Amino acid sequence: MSVEVPDETELLGMTVPATYGDHVGMKAKPVDSVASDGEDEAHQPLAGQQSQRGGALHLSSILPALSASIGSPVATRVHREPEALRQALGFPQARSAIVVLVDGMGYWNLNLRRGHSPYLRSLMGHEENQRPIATCAPSTTVAAMATFGTGTCPGMTGMAGYTERNPQTGALSQLIQFRDALEPLDLQREPTVFEALAERGVRVTSSGLPKFAFSPLTQAALRGTHYISGGSPRQRVLNACKAAEEPGLTYLYIRDADKTGHNYGWHSERWVAAFESIDAQLALLRRFAPKGTLIVITADHGMIQTDPEQRIDIAEHAELSQGVALVGGEPRSVMLYAEPDEDPQAIAERWRDFLGEWAQVRTRDEAEELGMFGPVDARVEPMLGEVLVSAAQSVTIVDTRTQSDPATRLPSVHGSLTHMESDIPCLIDMA
Repeated sequence: MSVEVPDETELLGMTVPATYGDHVGMKAKPVDSVASDGEDEAHQPLAGQQSQRGGALHLSSILPALSASIGSPVATRVHREPEALRQALGFPQARSAIVVLVDGMGYWNLNLRRGHSPYLRSLMGHEENQRPIATCAPSTTVAAMATFGTGTCPGMTGMAGYTERNPQTGALSQLIQFRDALEPLDLQREPTVFEALAERGVRVTSSGLPKFAFSPLTQAALRGTHYISGGSPRQRVLNACKAAEEPGLTYLYIRDADKTGHNYGWHSERWVAAFESIDAQLALLRRFAPKGTLIVITADHGMIQTDPEQRIDIAEHAELSQGVALVGGEPRSVMLYAEPDEDPQAIAERWRDFLGEWAQVRTRDEAEELGMFGPVDARVEPMLGEVLVSAAQSVTIVDTRTQSDPATRLPSVHGSLTHMESDIPCLIDMA
């Protein structure tokens, strides 16, 4: 039995934002109250899949579930029942576990190129690996890493996109390098699952690139581990295997799919080569991990190939900048910050009229009611745009007034609510 991969046109169809919690199969909230004409019809599940998304089958569930697998269950403000998550995800009990996050390797990206990945293809032959789980909204690295590390949601972590408003200065901050941002521990105040395990005396190790050891993003989203640097992919894999000899949890990060996709496009030969290298790294991990080690492979988001004919530049359309003080987020998930006296609903209506079926436009209140960011803390709300725009099809929405030309023409991007971007793998293996 193998995964039936839909046509890429179907994969570019919009999903509903995933729900949060410990449930399995709970029906998502209806979208009628916030949908533009026909939007509810656009939220169609793929053939053979449930219409419900998220709950236990979510990126935020993975670390709490793994904590239960290794015998030290950690609850979070979103996930109260780690053991229920473990069972829902199908993780076996183990003395030691390795979780691998492959940046940019969405569930459908993987399946559309599985002919280049003998190890991953072998995992996809097992029924438990043949269903995607959901990432957060927006489907982007900053938001997803914090969601993963804390087992919560962007509405709690305050990390909701590549750029967002700094509530202290009122200016945009960039959250990959934390430029013009709050201090990492001030912005992201949720304890990580790694921290909770370490406080109990459980071994927790990260294996990654040297430059990420003390990066602001690591401090904010993934703090609490003993970080082991490796200069090559092979060394990082072997470091993870060595760490796993001792009971506990090991985290391994692989970035190549995302980096190559942004630079060359995920349809490119370079992406395929990077994917083949990733598969080889994961096969090496499986070969050298200590016997009895649980291996879980996931991602933060998928990627879509952009279409230059569907590039919209806010700078070229006065109606899109009317009443907008700041444009944050990213090309597939735009956050609009309103001028002080501007009605966000008026901005949303102008954008809906202009974009039509090329995007879904919601006010912040509508997005919160839908649960787009999960539960939203009062301190986080000012960081979120008053209007949220989720791009459809292969649309990108850029602003050349503030963004460099190359940054507005990336061949592959992510961030929105399509199946390609929002469905991620959760693959299980035992060494």
